[in-house]
Amino acid sequence: MVSYPATTETISLALEANSSEAISILYQVLEDPSSSPEALRIKEQAITNLCDRLTEEKRGEDLRRLLTKLRSFFSLIPKAKTAKIVRGIIDAVAKIPGTTDLQITLCKEMVEWTRAEKRTFLRQRVEARLAALLMENKEYVEALALLSTLVKEVRRLDDKLLLVDIDLLESKLHFSLRNLPKAKAALTAARTAANAIYVPPAQQGTIDLQSGILHAEEKDYKTGYSYFFEAFESFNALGDPRAVFSLKYMLLCKIMVSQADDVAGIISSKAGLQYVGPDLDAMKAVADAHSKRSLKLFENALRDYKVQLEDDPIVHRHLSSLYDTLLEQNLCRLIEPFSRVEIAHIAELIGLPVDHVEKKLSQMILDKKFAGTLDQGAGCLIIFEDPKADAIYSATLDTIANMGKVVDSLYVRSAKIMA
Repeated sequence: MVSYPATTETISLALEANSSEAISILYQVLEDPSSSPEALRIKEQAITNLCDRLTEEKRGEDLRRLLTKLRSFFSLIPKAKTAKIVRGIIDAVAKIPGTTDLQITLCKEMVEWTRAEKRTFLRQRVEARLAALLMENKEYVEALALLSTLVKEVRRLDDKLLLVDIDLLESKLHFSLRNLPKAKAALTAARTAANAIYVPPAQQGTIDLQSGILHAEEKDYKTGYSYFFEAFESFNALGDPRAVFSLKYMLLCKIMVSQADDVAGIISSKAGLQYVGPDLDAMKAVADAHSKRSLKLFENALRDYKVQLEDDPIVHRHLSSLYDTLLEQNLCRLIEPFSRVEIAHIAELIGLPVDHVEKKLSQMILDKKFAGTLDQGAGCLIIFEDPKADAIYSATLDTIANMGKVVDSLYVRSAKIMA
């Protein structure tokens, strides 16, 4: 068997070879016992090339074993380079689809190793990555416990850049757990830390994206739109795939504030045309349904673009609210000419099951969207005339309030006379 030393010629040979042969050569380069500065540099290059080859072939387990094998090599190079290689290999595994569990295992192994080697800087970054993976895997309790410990440690060391990442991650985690006050508090902490340092555009875009999501959750869609626009500009300039999500949420905000007619214009703009695809088609279908006040078109959009609409938790939550609003508007329009009408007739007109319509009408009556009652025995809806407010009650309350002010004034005057 031919032995390949750590030289530039060997790396060039590996680059020209086919995939399996190149991987074999690069592994042999790493086994070269030489530890001269030139040999170490060649080995670093070999690691990069090997990661690329293994990622292309989707060999996640081999990348994991490579990281374990390199531990002795890490003792020969500076800690900063070690951190770069470790994070590079973890990123390489992340590019392989369906490797979330493998990434979690890999990060846990690296956390144990860094703790044993007392490499605090690297450990904190791997733990932050691990918390993100646990959140992605919906292991919220473990992720929250890890972040709670990590954030205290990083605040003590005052590592602002990592602190921004951790606070952002904490905000996303609390948002996933539907704890909005804590999600907002964590986002505010991230912004405060970011204001003290230079923040890379990608990270600034992430902050803006999370801000938009939280404002949209509070029904402040205009502010949410502004943040999504800022995030879109950042991601678009970087060619980041998250740009399409920012644009999608921008369109969602337009629909939610009843400006669905603007959606087509945004999609056909110079920036929007770059991202034409299923996500934007889905939002255009929803916008058309909203413009026409058509429940049928809305349901068709939800069925045809299930992945883009229902499987996206942020979009799904807001569209559920929009669907309820559309349903209420349609029901109010249909029952307006009647004083008494069969529920089955309303269900037939709107094209929905009778029990679904009956439940919604009951909810609308309780929410005082209209005055009426359900006669379930006869299967009818009885609509009352809108009760007129009697002016005497408000006038009486005003009179009592004015009398109270007079009594208070007289009390103040009597107190001065007594003094």
